[in-house]
Amino acid sequence: MRSSVLAVGALTVAALGLAGCSATDSAASSADEAQAWPDSITLSLVPSVEGEDLAEALDPLTTYLSDGLGIEVEGVVASDYAATVEALGADQAQVVITDAGSLYNAIEQYDAELVLRDVRFGATSYAAVAYTNNPDKYCDAEPVMATYAASDIELSYCNGTEAAGADAMGAGPAGIDALEKIDEGTRVALQAATSPAGYQYPVVAMRDAGIDTDTDIEQVPVEGNNNAVLAVANGDAEVSFGYWDARTTVTAEAPDVAEKVTAFAYTEMIPNGGVAVAPSLPADLVEQLTELMAEYADSSEEAEAVMFDLVGLSGWTTETAEDEIARYGEILGEFSN
Repeated sequence: MRSSVLAVGALTVAALGLAGCSATDSAASSADEAQAWPDSITLSLVPSVEGEDLAEALDPLTTYLSDGLGIEVEGVVASDYAATVEALGADQAQVVITDAGSLYNAIEQYDAELVLRDVRFGATSYAAVAYTNNPDKYCDAEPVMATYAASDIELSYCNGTEAAGADAMGAGPAGIDALEKIDEGTRVALQAATSPAGYQYPVVAMRDAGIDTDTDIEQVPVEGNNNAVLAVANGDAEVSFGYWDARTTVTAEAPDVAEKVTAFAYTEMIPNGGVAVAPSLPADLVEQLTELMAEYADSSEEAEAVMFDLVGLSGWTTETAEDEIARYGEILGEFSN
């Protein structure tokens, strides 16, 4: 009788052992399956080029990534930056090249991982510039000329925004107290409320200076950074705001922009956009993708040209400075209601 009990016990232990092995094997199999690379991934971006050049512009980048990863990388064009976030959230894209605000939203809403930041002319952030045609009012001293090195153009600065004869670096904040001189009724050219450099950061800076931007100033709506500069150059507004340094975009229409339009303040720095990936991608795929994209601009002369023509960048960096993106999220929060 005892042997029968032992036999039954042994069978039970054996059965449990087999069940345990089966459960372990199943878990390992599931883990392997979860980390398996997909056959293809989709990259969504808003390119700088338009129309018929899109497919041609995207192909060198996606081909480079496909060859490097050994899987198909498809590039799709988003209608705007917000659409890149929607595509990632709907799993229609697993990689997005987008602006700072959309990076913030992708991280907050869909647990996306920020892997790269955009580099433009060696910088991952830039200031919004306050421009004026009335330096006697806004400048503490006579404006000076400094060189915008990216375009080798001399432009006018004051309030310590740049030093005379130096290369303009566009680092902010600088001269920010001068915004307090914007008095009631001043005509201020502002871009769309979605523009970081043309509206959001300037409005926050003016509010910090004690200005009620709804009642104290006369807002002059303009479209684009070039028109923000031209509004001051043409006398349609006394002050305007744009990215550093938007004056270089209007030298054909306003050859005397260097003398007519003075930069008198920089806001705090605005982060460039970058690259984010969906949390569903395997970690080793993300690591390899990040490395490939970080090296893309330096991989060939064609790649360098494609990078600039496609998204207006000189490269990507793995130094993501996520605190800058988080700060931009705070700025966005001031305009969410």
